Amino acid sequence: MADLRGGDLSRLRQLNSLSAIRALRRAGPLTLSALAERTGLSRPSMKEVTDELMSLGWVEEVPPSPGTMGRPARRYRFRADGGYLVGVDIGGHNIRAALSDLDGEILAETRQPVLPDAPLDERLAAIERAVSGCLALSRTTVADLWSISVGTIGVIDVEGRVIYSAAVPAWRDLDLAGKLREMFPCQVLIENDSRLAAMAEARRGVARGARDVVFLHVGRRMGAGLIIGGKVHRGFGAAAGEISMLPEARWFDAPEHLNTCACVPEGTAPEDAAGYTLAAARNGDPVAVEAVERYVDDLAVGTAAMVLILDPQMVVLGGGFSRSSDVLLDRLRERLERVCMRMPEVRASTLGDECVVVGAIDYAVDHLDDQLFTPDKGPLPLTR
Repeated sequence: MADLRGGDLSRLRQLNSLSAIRALRRAGPLTLSALAERTGLSRPSMKEVTDELMSLGWVEEVPPSPGTMGRPARRYRFRADGGYLVGVDIGGHNIRAALSDLDGEILAETRQPVLPDAPLDERLAAIERAVSGCLALSRTTVADLWSISVGTIGVIDVEGRVIYSAAVPAWRDLDLAGKLREMFPCQVLIENDSRLAAMAEARRGVARGARDVVFLHVGRRMGAGLIIGGKVHRGFGAAAGEISMLPEARWFDAPEHLNTCACVPEGTAPEDAAGYTLAAARNGDPVAVEAVERYVDDLAVGTAAMVLILDPQMVVLGGGFSRSSDVLLDRLRERLERVCMRMPEVRASTLGDECVVVGAIDYAVDHLDDQLFTPDKGPLPLTR
């Protein structure tokens, strides 16, 4: 922290403002006295800070509750509705979008189906429709958006370009960040979907509070996200967690055990085949059970490798197949116990299919905090 002796008043006001905003975002609405107590400022100083933040548009006074007797103490809140964030999950078969306020509270969600082999323009149009649906549901406009945060399949470089994508061939070598900036007049953030899913589970889901986590993003394709020391691990070239690229890990083709099971009725849509197999296994169908056993055999190989290398506190089974954790989890745990020196907790996701879009929202909130609520930058006017 800068040395404030000598009266750097502008710096002092900035730090006091940041303290007030942090307190209001964590516990607001608060009275002036409660806010002063939480920040360690005197009440008169706190009054000056809140007046300035109100003039900037970051804070507003909360009206007293209906029926309140007497003259109630004034309460203040952070204006999380001063702008909006959008999170997008670009999957092989679906585009999901969610709109939130500046604190990450989700206000609207939409989904658009899309085929894995859809042309690039069609997939981009589906993204635009999903975002537009959120705007319509929340009665906001694209001008209200501060940031769009996108989680996508594939290996993503630091500039937001898709380096490789096996599931969506049209995505390869695509400047996705550039394409989305042409579509939306706001900040665009791009990240690998499995990493965002891991972030969401660590922030809001079953791994909350865990500092070392292996997140298994399992569904019609396989991926992994890593939390190390409480932070999402990207790796030197942003390719951490891509164990499905190693044939010996047996992840790339593992879903085919479920997709091609003989128990799946002829004519079943390809995207529904694995779900049918898992449901049949739950009901004791021996053919389906055998297919699940083969699938978990393959899933356990790559998972065990990551557990032995990272020694995580927890392994989380997430993604679309987490809905069938009752079929998969015990089988996976039993296989890991055979080979892992120290067994981590093995838990099922509590976010399911929503993990990526929720993680995208949290990623956008983190960037907002870094840009506006750090001591080096501080609160900025809401007018853009």
